[in-house]
Amino acid sequence: MRIQDLMTTTVVTVGAATPLKDAAALLAEHRISGLPVVDEDGHVLGVLSEGDILFKETGPPERPSLLERLLAVPSIAFDPKLAARTAGEAMSAPAVTIGPRRPVTEAAMTMIEARVNRLPVVDDERRLIGIVTRADLVRAFVRPDDELEREIREDVLRRAMWIEPGVVGVEVAGGEVRLTGEVETKTDAEILPRLVQRVPGVVGVLSKVSWREEGPARESVLK
Repeated sequence: MRIQDLMTTTVVTVGAATPLKDAAALLAEHRISGLPVVDEDGHVLGVLSEGDILFKETGPPERPSLLERLLAVPSIAFDPKLAARTAGEAMSAPAVTIGPRRPVTEAAMTMIEARVNRLPVVDDERRLIGIVTRADLVRAFVRPDDELEREIREDVLRRAMWIEPGVVGVEVAGGEVRLTGEVETKTDAEILPRLVQRVPGVVGVLSKVSWREEGPARESVLK
């Protein structure tokens, strides 16, 4: 599954000069937690999130006490975001983005590593064409078994592995995948269950796929 299969293409955006109050009103009106900040050509400049606005609401740090000043305790450095008046001044930049043809698993890993809840989807010119959120990835994970089986057969077996239909059997029940059959090499037999495991919604893989090069079938379980 690719990002383009589940991204939202109608995206609420603001410009860098949009007043922060107006941007916050859009978040509340559309019940979203963040929105891309774009220039007049649609290029993504950054992302304004609820967290950016909450940071603004915390206000400047309290004035240090007399004791702290006497002891020369370092004060908290002033953050320009505290003085932000526009979306461009408050946004987080540069934005973490992803392309429409990237796999869903890459989006999940990027969100975890970057600690973000959404990824603007951009074309080759970094123009915004959609957005994908953690909620979208969760919906992908709970897809029905027949959809998982179809993706495994079409995307993994046929497109990624170039395995002819009927060579490998695929059974899916409750997200658990069972693979049977015979492939050309041991390498193919080892790679196959790992690729299947990366399909969003797959819980585990039991592979009973054998290979012609070295004889008997081997069993492997991925969880």
